Amino acid sequence: MSGHVNDGMDKGSIMDSEDRIEKMVDIYVSAEAVRDMKHKDKEDFDTQTTKTQTPQHTGSDSVRNRRYRAAAVCLVLLCVLLLTAVIVLCVVVTQERQQFISKNENLTNEREQLKLKNTNLTNEREQLILKNTNLTNEREQVMLKNTNLTNAREQLRNDLQICDGWTFYQSSFYYKSNEKKNWTESRRYCTERGADLISINNRQEQDFAQNMSGAAIVYIGLTDSDLEGRWKWVDGSTLNSSFWASNRETTEPNGGRRENCAVTMAVPRTDYLNLVGWIDVECNITYQWICEKRISQFILP
Repeated sequence: MSGHVNDGMDKGSIMDSEDRIEKMVDIYVSAEAVRDMKHKDKEDFDTQTTKTQTPQHTGSDSVRNRRYRAAAVCLVLLCVLLLTAVIVLCVVVTQERQQFISKNENLTNEREQLKLKNTNLTNEREQLILKNTNLTNEREQVMLKNTNLTNAREQLRNDLQICDGWTFYQSSFYYKSNEKKNWTESRRYCTERGADLISINNRQEQDFAQNMSGAAIVYIGLTDSDLEGRWKWVDGSTLNSSFWASNRETTEPNGGRRENCAVTMAVPRTDYLNLVGWIDVECNITYQWICEKRISQFILP
């Protein structure tokens, strides 16, 4: 748009200059004509009044005057042409200056955009470095946990001697004895091996203990020896789920202060009134037992 406007201005300026030149030439021509007429009148007057002047001398003065006037006209025309050239040059320089300013503004905008992109890339790089650091830390933690679990597994194998009769179920290892001891000695056997008498917390674990005991009567880690009627597990946890045996003839527990230890049986026996489940018994009677050791005891000793 600016280019078209400037071209129009250039053409208009040149046409104005040419018009001015033509007008000035006309003015000078008119002035020359007037001067010629005045000069002719003067020559006539001089011819009449001064007889001593020769025609040859008068003609040379006229030629000389014409030459002076022609030189003056050429000088004026040259000045006009120089002025026109200066005007055109100023217009061209102005256009180039405007183009330079426009290019400089474009380059400035591009530089700002590049600076913004560089800032964004720097921020993204910092975020990637932070994420990489976090992932590295998480990997180190996972590796540490894996090492701890590997060590715990090895410790389980060494301490429990799984090949000697220990069975893994859910999150614990279990061992059923083949010999018989009273409740106190049964518990000592378990504690000497880093375990304790089994604590049953749900129906799944009760079914597992029943299957493991088979036809045997086995001690479990339940007692009310500290406070009569307040049964609790040897690990200190409260009794939430109970599986006391009962039938039409009796309901356990029913031994009072004499029977402060608990056993579990899966197969009904006539000498125990065909009961199935938990039964309170005297703690000095010998039975088989089940030991339990949780994995958490190895990871967090």
